[in-house]
Amino acid sequence: MKLYGYTADAYDEHRPAILKEVTVVASPEELRVIAKLLADVANEMERSDFDHVHLNDRISTLRDDPQFIVAKAT
Repeated sequence: MKLYGYTADAYDEHRPAILKEVTVVASPEELRVIAKLLADVANEMERSDFDHVHLNDRISTLRDDPQFIVAKAT
């Protein structure tokens, strides 16, 4: 697994930075919703045509939150 990301003030960079650590600040309810979606995405990822998913597009309560993107490892 690799983690990538942008800082809030460097979002227009051409490439995300490789992250060494990630901290998620969320409520228990938000974590449960994200956990379920990650499990669902893991199943989708087994298809050959899977590329990536923006969780914010799938969970309406995350629409205004920072982008959370899951991509298939190559």
